[in-house]
Amino acid sequence: MNILLVGGGGREHAIALKLKENKSVTRLYAAPGNGGMADIATCLPFKATDVAGITAWAADNAIDFVVVAPDDPLCLGMVDALAEKGIPAFGPRKNAAVIEGSKVFAKDLMRKYGIPTAAYAAFDDYDQAAAYLQQADMPIVVKADGLALGKGVLICQTREEAMAALSSMMKEAKFGASGARVVIEEFLTGPEVSVLAFTDGKTIKPMVSSMDHKRALDHDEGLNTGGMGTIAPNPCYTPEIAKRCMEEIFLPTIAAMAAEGRPFTGCLYFGLMLTPKGPKVIEYNCRFGDPETQVVLPLLQSDLLTVMLSTVNGTLAETDVTFSPDAACCVVLASGGYPVSYQSGYPITGLEEAGKLATVYHAGTKATAEGLVTSGGRVLGVTATAPTLREAVDKAYQAADMIYFTNRHMRRDIGQRGLAALEGTEEKA
Repeated sequence: MNILLVGGGGREHAIALKLKENKSVTRLYAAPGNGGMADIATCLPFKATDVAGITAWAADNAIDFVVVAPDDPLCLGMVDALAEKGIPAFGPRKNAAVIEGSKVFAKDLMRKYGIPTAAYAAFDDYDQAAAYLQQADMPIVVKADGLALGKGVLICQTREEAMAALSSMMKEAKFGASGARVVIEEFLTGPEVSVLAFTDGKTIKPMVSSMDHKRALDHDEGLNTGGMGTIAPNPCYTPEIAKRCMEEIFLPTIAAMAAEGRPFTGCLYFGLMLTPKGPKVIEYNCRFGDPETQVVLPLLQSDLLTVMLSTVNGTLAETDVTFSPDAACCVVLASGGYPVSYQSGYPITGLEEAGKLATVYHAGTKATAEGLVTSGGRVLGVTATAPTLREAVDKAYQAADMIYFTNRHMRRDIGQRGLAALEGTEEKA
């Protein structure tokens, strides 16, 4: 099979490596891919959002299957455009991708179908939103309605912070059109859990749970980022909670989308908060998370391409989806200054040595005549697997410390919350 993978980050590198395990893959292309993917895929000079260009290229080059990984092309309707050309693709159609593309849509869906989530109000008028904030309890969460590279969610401890967040979105247009509407949401407390799930629109099969680390600095300080590291499985996500999530959240969401005439196929991401009142949805994503994918897919024992094809063919119920009992840890190496301003173009060393101990996923790298250089905020994701979480964390950091580039930045506490939760569980047992 000739396969085209749309996207160019660490998530796509992880997907590409897993797809290559299937012997029926004869050619793998990536649009645009990145400097570290060139040895396993032919990288194409397209932006991931170039729906017309990528669709035309796929039709002209006998592509059998397309995996659309990022949110932007999904929300722009790339799966629909490919379908018009008769090319099957992994991912939701545009009318289902709206579950991530509009937080207002997602919140209204949950309210309508009784899916547990934080109390909220939605606004497209600044004065009305400001008046609401003046009487709301603090802390509170202010969210841009549309896509904002994972940075359009601001947790505000004081009314002043909340008003500044609202102004940045609705008046200063910090997130462009995405902030023209906002969701103002009750602040929930409890452990966070990410659960990715395969679905064909009827059946849903969750993947192993994970824990993301969003803040830029140790101890969950600093600005929100796209993710500075992950572990899997999440020790807070017990079998009892998983059963409750399936009954109260996962199955009802799939049924709700089908009832709305928006059947969801592909990978549906559930961002959950395990509150004192039970699990609640913080957000949905219409695709694999990044960097959650970098710890979830290394634990997948089933064949990824077979599972992906089953979501398109409607045969997921009969398809094997199993995971290793091991643990995984991913440490992100970022450019100093990320997520605000940073410089790129620095040579990267130590990749070969680190690769002997862990899998190094490329996110923001570029191939040059002199070798690989940095070309983004998040540069690499170093993932190790092991029988225990502590071993996986230690291996990931041992490998990460072998890699160097100017202004390299990483958090030093990835997995520590998970280890504390695990040890707490063991003590109770």
